[in-house]
Formats: sequence, structure tokens, C-alpha cells
Amino acid sequence: MNETRIITLRRERGWTQEKLAAESGVAVRTVQRLEGGQDASLETLSMVAKALGVTVGELFTAVSDDDFGAAVGALDDRSAVQQAQRDSAISGYRSLYTGVGILITFVVIVLVATQLVPGIAFLAIGAYWAAGSLFARFLLNSVINPRLDAKYPLSSARRR
Repeated sequence: MNETRIITLRRERGWTQEKLAAESGVAVRTVQRLEGGQDASLETLSMVAKALGVTVGELFTAVSDDDFGAAVGALDDRSAVQQAQRDSAISGYRSLYTGVGILITFVVIVLVATQLVPGIAFLAIGAYWAAGSLFARFLLNSVINPRLDAKYPLSSARRR
């Protein structure tokens, strides 16, 4: 295996091997093996890199095998593409939520202005933005992100 920087990166964050294992979703023994210089799959390296907030290529001080270097580069490229696709999907969901909210706001204003509904209908606008925000966050965390995790395994949910 090529020489890794996993120990250095882990220590820079003040993490134990157990913390890195928990954050990356691999076994503690796998972290110990990686730090000991043993080989691992690119998927395992990707999980560790994601936990450390670096690319797979940045896990290594130097990559000596051309085939391995190409594979690492390709994995980093795939990770970047998947992250962009995931971010685009999330942006679409957020745009949909905002668009529906603007439509509801517009409809309520028109209905109140034409006196088809009483002014109390303005409460529907606040209810949508307050309760809708909580419901949208619930859907994002419990339904959408797990599906995106399965569809784009090399990506991660970004906190906003």
C-alpha cells in the first residue's frame, strides 16, 4: 500500500481511532489496519476520506502505483460528480418548497383582496412557512437524504 496520512489527519482533528471508525462507518480494526499500512478497498478509503473531510487522494503522502493513482483519481472524480448531483437534487426540493410557498402567499393575498375569504386567511401563509419548514426538514432527514445516500453513496448530506 502507498503511505497514508490517516494518522496525521485523525490526530489533527483530535480524534481517537474509535471516533474515526464511528464517523466513517468502518470497524475500529479497519482503522488500525489502514494506519498500519495494510491495503483497503477504494470504498473503505472513500468512507474514511469523507469522515476526515478530504479526498481519497489526500489520504496519501504519495501514490506510487500508476494504476492505483488512476483509480484514486477516478474515485475522487466520481465523488465530486455524485456530490454535485446530490446538491442539485436538494436544491430542487428546496426550490419546490419555496415555489409552493410563494404560490400559496399569492393566492391568499388575491382571495383576501377580492374579499372571497376573510382576512384571517393570512394565517395560512404563516402556517405554511412555519409548519411547512418543520415538515420539509423532517422529510429531508427521514425520506429524501436516505434515498440520496443510496443513490449517491460517495456523497454526503450538507448541513445548512
